Amino acid sequence: MDHFRGLFDKLDKNKDGFISTEELQSEMRRIGVEPVCEKVQAIMSSYDQNEDGRLSYQEFLIYMMDKEKKWKIDFHALDRNKRGSIDLEDIMSLFKELGLVISKPNAKRIIQMMDDDNSMTVDWEEFLQHVIINPAENIGELVSSWKHNLVFDVGESRSMPVELTQQETDLSIWGNFILASGLADAVSRTVTAPIDLLKTRLQVFGSKAVFLGFRELQTGGFRSLWQGNAVNVLKGTPQSTLQCFIYAQMRMYTLGERDSLSVHQRFGLGCVSGAVAHAAFYPLEVLKVRLNLQPAGTYIGVLGCARLIYQNESMSAFYRGFKPSILCMIPYAGVECAVHQSIMSWVKQDPEHFSDSKLFLFSFAAFASGQATSYPLAVIRTHQQAQAFCSSSQKPTDALQGLFGIYEKYGVRGFYNGMGASFLRAVPCALLNYTLTSKFETLLSSLL
Repeated sequence: MDHFRGLFDKLDKNKDGFISTEELQSEMRRIGVEPVCEKVQAIMSSYDQNEDGRLSYQEFLIYMMDKEKKWKIDFHALDRNKRGSIDLEDIMSLFKELGLVISKPNAKRIIQMMDDDNSMTVDWEEFLQHVIINPAENIGELVSSWKHNLVFDVGESRSMPVELTQQETDLSIWGNFILASGLADAVSRTVTAPIDLLKTRLQVFGSKAVFLGFRELQTGGFRSLWQGNAVNVLKGTPQSTLQCFIYAQMRMYTLGERDSLSVHQRFGLGCVSGAVAHAAFYPLEVLKVRLNLQPAGTYIGVLGCARLIYQNESMSAFYRGFKPSILCMIPYAGVECAVHQSIMSWVKQDPEHFSDSKLFLFSFAAFASGQATSYPLAVIRTHQQAQAFCSSSQKPTDALQGLFGIYEKYGVRGFYNGMGASFLRAVPCALLNYTLTSKFETLLSSLL
């Protein structure tokens, strides 16, 4: 019973003789358990006998003894060499049996989640402590929770698993997670579409954007605030998914036997994956800007817009502003990935930093860093995309001329038109993505 008492004392942070909901949630977040609130609520509803919102030692002991009975057989099954502990090879064998491929560094990270004495093996007491804090119902659910902990974020708080199945190029390997994150992304983009529209108009029209926006609202109605949202949704999720896939593949190759990447490597991988994904979906970005800036009713849907651009201009019009756009994406994606991954590596070393509010703040800091380094190029890109029909914009032939044109008309401030709206949109967008992804994934898991 000593190890039970030791775990109880470890969780009882304020030493009041009880484990509160907040203390249990904090420890679950530290090891990457998702969804935290639902799992803590399940434990409390089953074992909080006097319903005071906390667990006494006796209540927690009953919970621990139930877990001990449930997982004893599974632990011995995982210990293939019958040495009384689970090692790196046991984890890799388990993933192989489930049809999953896992690298040695990631298998090592799973061992480290449970290994308290740094022996790189997990004995029964360490394993039991882990499944008590990570209340999975079976081996499959436990493996799923490990995979959730081995993720990286790219862009607006979207996450992708590092492990891949044997069919590494098949996007269906991400199953419910991809569908859930796609639905969350679509909702967040739709809710924040009016702010995104304002940002685009500020980039092109400057201070006149608000007046033009009210005029458009009078003629096009409330619906005009969502002009171009459909193509934005069509572009956003596939582009983020491709970026994450490329980043994951290059990351696995670059890591080799090491545990983590350097800041320079993270920057480089972020640059390459962001640039390739952005280039692949760039024509949709052009369509979005055209729909954002033209009066309501100019185009009959996304396909109508694409058809008119092709007929009245040329195929090259779909890549107008491509050079400054790629130059913008390289530092943006590189800086965001490098800052975000560096912060996350630091956060995981200190449980005190592992809370929802702080993780959101760190993600926003990474987004802001990427925006600050690349925003002027984004403004130049939008001006070049708009030049075919916007009489107020000049017609630069390259990024350098675009830079001088904006400076002559608006001054230095012109390079940051719409940046406030971009930051304003990022907050609800990230919160919705963060909240809805886990909700949708839970829902889809119950339906599919």
